[in-house]
Amino acid sequence: MPPAPPAGYENRLACGILNAMNTLLHSGESVKSAEEDYLAPLNPEQLEAVLHSGHPLLILAGAGSGKTRVITAKIAYLIKERRIPPHAILAVTFTNKAAREMAERARDLEERASSVMIRTFHSFGAWFLRCNAERAGLEPNFTIYDEDDSLSLLSLAAENRERSELKPFVRRIARAKDYFLSPDDPDLSRIDYRKDFKTLYAAYEERLRRVGSVDFGDLIKRPVEILKEQPEVASRLRDRFHAVLVDEYQDANVAQFELLRALFGPETYLCVVGDDDQSIYRFRGAEVRNILEFPERFPGTDIIRLERNYRSVSPILHLASSVVCRNQGRLGKTLVAQREGGKQPVLSFLPDQEEEASFCARLIENSVRQSGARKASYADWAVLYRTNAQSLSFETAFLRRRIPYRVVGSLKFYEREEIKDALSLLSCMANPKDEVAFRRIINKPARGVGPAALRRIMEEADGTDGDTVAAAERALSNLPPKARAGVTVFLKSLAASAADLGGRRDAGPRQSDWAVKAGDGLSVCVARLLHNTGLAVYHAANDESGTNQRAGNLQELANAASLYPATFEGLAGFLEHIELDRSFEIAREEEDAARDAVTLITVHNTKGLEFPRVIMTGLEQGVFPRTDKRGEELEEERRLFYVGATRAMDELYLCTAARRRLYGRPAFMRPSLFLYEIEQGRMRIIGDRPECFGILPPEGFPALKDGLL
Repeated sequence: MPPAPPAGYENRLACGILNAMNTLLHSGESVKSAEEDYLAPLNPEQLEAVLHSGHPLLILAGAGSGKTRVITAKIAYLIKERRIPPHAILAVTFTNKAAREMAERARDLEERASSVMIRTFHSFGAWFLRCNAERAGLEPNFTIYDEDDSLSLLSLAAENRERSELKPFVRRIARAKDYFLSPDDPDLSRIDYRKDFKTLYAAYEERLRRVGSVDFGDLIKRPVEILKEQPEVASRLRDRFHAVLVDEYQDANVAQFELLRALFGPETYLCVVGDDDQSIYRFRGAEVRNILEFPERFPGTDIIRLERNYRSVSPILHLASSVVCRNQGRLGKTLVAQREGGKQPVLSFLPDQEEEASFCARLIENSVRQSGARKASYADWAVLYRTNAQSLSFETAFLRRRIPYRVVGSLKFYEREEIKDALSLLSCMANPKDEVAFRRIINKPARGVGPAALRRIMEEADGTDGDTVAAAERALSNLPPKARAGVTVFLKSLAASAADLGGRRDAGPRQSDWAVKAGDGLSVCVARLLHNTGLAVYHAANDESGTNQRAGNLQELANAASLYPATFEGLAGFLEHIELDRSFEIAREEEDAARDAVTLITVHNTKGLEFPRVIMTGLEQGVFPRTDKRGEELEEERRLFYVGATRAMDELYLCTAARRRLYGRPAFMRPSLFLYEIEQGRMRIIGDRPECFGILPPEGFPALKDGLL
C-alpha cells in the first residue's frame, strides 16, 4: 500500500480539486479527466470522505445525504488513485440488494471494480468458511440452516420438549450468537439466565456440528473464532485485504464488530459508513454502541459528517430532527435540506382507527383527482405503521374505495411450504449428513416411513459418519415393505439427480473436484428431482388455492436454478444464495414497484426507501412508542420515528387516534410522546385537539398499562 500523505493533505486536495472543477465548469470548459468526472458530482464533505486515507474513518451519513455515492466513489478512488488492487478491497453491507447496487454503481465508475469483493456480512462469512472448511471442521458443501431448520434440530436434541416450547429458545440462541456468546460464556445470562437455556444451547451446538451444517449466526461467529485462534489465517486475510469498507454500520451486531476487528490490522485502511440516528434493528441484534464507540475502539479515527439532505424538504427535516435530537446516545449532526420550500407537515387528531383509515383514503383520493402540479399517483403515497397487524383497517378501507395498494412484508417466497420442501431435497443431495432436511422430506409425499422406520435409519446413521442418505440405503432390509419401497424410490431419485451433477462424492473433496461436469444449468436437475420424488405432483394435488400457485412456485424455483451450473459447486452456491436472501426475486420486486398502488408498510421495512408523500399512523402511547420501552429502547423507538419521517420527500402527515382496539377491546389513547417533543410551529394541526396536548410533564409520561389512559 502506498505511504500515507502528510497530515491535512486530503482536505487541501479536496478543496483544490473542487475549486478547480468549479472554475472550469463556470468558464465553459469541459472536465475531461476520469478523476474529475467521477468526483465532480460530490459536495465538499463527500469529496473529503472519498479522498481520505491513512487513519480509520467514520462517515456519519444522515438520511438522504448520498452515502452510496460516496462509498462507490471511494472504491473507484482507491483503485484509480491509491493504486490498491481491486481484489485487495473488501466492501460489506447487510442485504444482497444493497451489495448488488453497490457493485453495479462501483463498476459504472471504474470497470476494474468488478474484481472487488462486495458481499453481505453473512455471504462473506460463508465464503470464508468454504475456503477454510477443514479448519472449521466442515465439508465445503455444508448447508446453512434457517430458523425453522434450527428449530427442527433443537427438537431432535430435546425430544421431550414441544416445538412450540422450543421456538423461543431458537431465537435466543440466534441472539446469543449475534452477541458472540457461546454456551459456556459467563455473559450468556444477558440473553437468558435460566440453566436449561445453557443446556439446550450446548445440545443444539453439539448436534449442529454432528450434522455438518451451520446456522446464520455461525456465518459470523465461526470465522471470528478461527481468526482469533489461528493467527496465521488472520495474517493471511489481512495481507489479502488492504482496504475494508462497511456500509450501514449502524446495523452491525457485536459478532459483526468482532469480525471487523479481526480483519483490521496495522496496514489495513478501514472506512465505515453509517447513521447513529437510523439504528433501528436492536431486535435483530444490531448494537448502536458499535457506531457510537467506534472512535474509541479504533484509535485515531477521523469523523466526517454528511449533513446535506437531498431527499426531503426543510419543514420535514426540522420536524424529524426535533424529535431525534432528544436522544442522549448519538454523536450528533444537523441535516440541511438542499431542496427549497415545501409544505409544513400536518398532524391530524382522529376519533378512532376506522376514521384514521378513512382520512388516509380521502387524502390519497383527493390528490389523485387533482390536476396540474398538485396531481399525484397512487404510487406516490406510503402509509406507515408500527406493526403489521395495523394494516387491516387500511386494507379494508382501500378495498371498499377501490384504491389499489400493496402490502410490504407478506409471506416471503422461500418461506412457503412447497419451496422449503424442495430446498430440503436439494440439501440432502448437497450434504447427505443434513438430518433436518432428511427428516423433513423422507415422508413427503407419504412413503410409509413412520417413527419406527425413521428411528432405524437414524440409528444406522448414528453408528457411522452421520450420512443419513447412505444410512437409509443400508437400513432398507430392516424396513417394512411399504417403507422399503418408498425409500427405494426416494434414493433412486436422489442418485439420478446426483448423476446429473457428476455423481456422489467421497467426504472431503478438493475444491477443484467440484466442477466435474457442466450441462444446461442446474434447473434440469431440480425439475427432474421434483418430478421423480413425486413432490411436484404432491403439492399440485394439495394446492388449496385451486390456482396452481404451488406448482408455479416450484417452477419458479427451477427457473432460478438455471443461473447456476449443473455441478455440486453450483448446487452449493444456489442453496447459499437462497439462504442469504430470503425475499422475492428482483423481477417481482420491480413489478410490484412499477404498479400504481399505495404502499402499506411497517416503519422498519421503510429503511432505505423514499416516497413523495408519507402518512405515519398510530402515533399513540402504547402503539408508537410501546409502553414497555424505556432508556435505550425508547431511544431506538425515537430513531424509528425519525426514519419514518425522513422517508417523506414532499409531504408528511401524522395521525393519532383517540380510541383504538387493543387486545380485542376499545381503549382510550393518549397522543404519542414524540408528538409532544416536536418543536412548536413545526406542524399544522387539524381535528379535535385534546386540551392537554402540548403540555408534557418534565419527566415524560408515566408507565401506562397497555397504553391506556
